[in-house]
Amino acid sequence: MKFLYILIKKSKIIKMVINMKISCLKGKNDENSFKILKNFGADIYEIEDYDKTDEVLKKLVNQDYKTIWITNELAGFSEDIIKKYSKNDGINIIIAPIKD
Repeated sequence: MKFLYILIKKSKIIKMVINMKISCLKGKNDENSFKILKNFGADIYEIEDYDKTDEVLKKLVNQDYKTIWITNELAGFSEDIIKKYSKNDGINIIIAPIKD
């Protein structure tokens, strides 16, 4: 996902592009989660077999994703979120709350 920041300093326009590797994990049948992030260009991964959540997380971390959003439903199937990634300062895993 790329963000373009335009700064104006003393009548000079400075453009800066910031690259962020952000991904989102959701269930295959989940049609409501991460719509806004998808519109901003985040990579959305859909998991059919929830028991493979940890495998997909590991794959994303190995692909150098620094921020990973995951639905609350999928987070319940992961043991690695707490064991491995909660102590890793380089990885940000955000558990999205359930929408009513």
